[in-house]
Amino acid sequence: MLTPLTEEQREIVQLARTFACEELAPHAAAWDREARFDRTVAAKLGSLGFLGMLIPEEYDGLGLDTLTYLLALEEIAVADASTAVLMSVHNSLPTQMILRFGNEEQKERLLRPMARGEKIGAFALSEPDAGSDASSLRCQAVRDGDEWVLTGTKSWVTSGSEADVIVVIARSTPLNPEHRSRGISAFLVTSDLPGFHVGKKEDKMGLRASPTVQLNFDGLRVPTANLLGEEGQGFVYAMRSLDHGRLGIAAQAVGIARAALEHALDYTAQRQQFGQPIRDFQAIQFRIADMGARIASSRAILHATAALKDRGESTTLYGSMSKLLASETAMWVTTQAVQLFGGYGYVKDYPVERFFRDAKITEIYEGTSEIQRIVIARELFDELARDGYAP
Repeated sequence: MLTPLTEEQREIVQLARTFACEELAPHAAAWDREARFDRTVAAKLGSLGFLGMLIPEEYDGLGLDTLTYLLALEEIAVADASTAVLMSVHNSLPTQMILRFGNEEQKERLLRPMARGEKIGAFALSEPDAGSDASSLRCQAVRDGDEWVLTGTKSWVTSGSEADVIVVIARSTPLNPEHRSRGISAFLVTSDLPGFHVGKKEDKMGLRASPTVQLNFDGLRVPTANLLGEEGQGFVYAMRSLDHGRLGIAAQAVGIARAALEHALDYTAQRQQFGQPIRDFQAIQFRIADMGARIASSRAILHATAALKDRGESTTLYGSMSKLLASETAMWVTTQAVQLFGGYGYVKDYPVERFFRDAKITEIYEGTSEIQRIVIARELFDELARDGYAP
């Protein structure tokens, strides 16, 4: 690892690695096969502090820096990507949005149990007809006295069927076709509110142990005290928060790729063909070398971006770069791992096919690779303009 670690960081990495090896890795294949979410995993993550890594100590969190969080997240992802996405979404989106935009009452009421793992957080932005074009969302929020009434459907909600606190982005004023991102607000929805319904659970290719569901709001009544931040600023909050969320997905992708590489190294050392281990063949060595180089490159830019984040600088450009490179690395590395295993890589007796399936979603959620390229290009053009470049 290129990044020099402090003693505290090494201890946290070791704690995460031990937990992953003992509590996750032995069960990951079964959870995937059965598409089963084990709620006790969240409780264990919480008891170790992994669900409150970025929450200040005053709210029962660990108050750690972004890099330390990403280091721990990578270790979890090596063992089970489904658990890693729970940890990523919870730490990066709902808790950070409450911390950044919530009032003191909301922080006191929600952050403490979320930091301890007693409450799971989720984030609901996408809709059936509003994915990459999130500003076209149609979920409605109408003020009625001391409540907001939410009506509509949210899609692709990670942990949505298990979450206790969900940040829901909804339209609080009528849609203006010329300014679609305006008039959108953020609401803190708890699963006990009347009108809250969990809809279809998606039968997914990968991350099968992480429940992804639709949420249906049929006149869901949300107290005005649960409006997050300022009315009409929800879309802005969501976009700012996704900059941070993409770092978590990048760390997850690096972890998946690393798992594939580690299994490939072990397999190629043991597999014999033509009288020798296949790792002795130059073609195999070249492939292994490329896998390792791409993982190291993805991790390096991710850690550098984490340092930017911790210095309070913008991570929009490098966060998108990190997510793009890490996700495409995960897909490429897992493809190579399947190929190195040959026919065995195509069957469920070996874990690389699961890594392959898990890797694909990292190119899609929290901003597709296409969206990341748009963000990167836009930021680069803006950077030239800020530097006074004139063609």
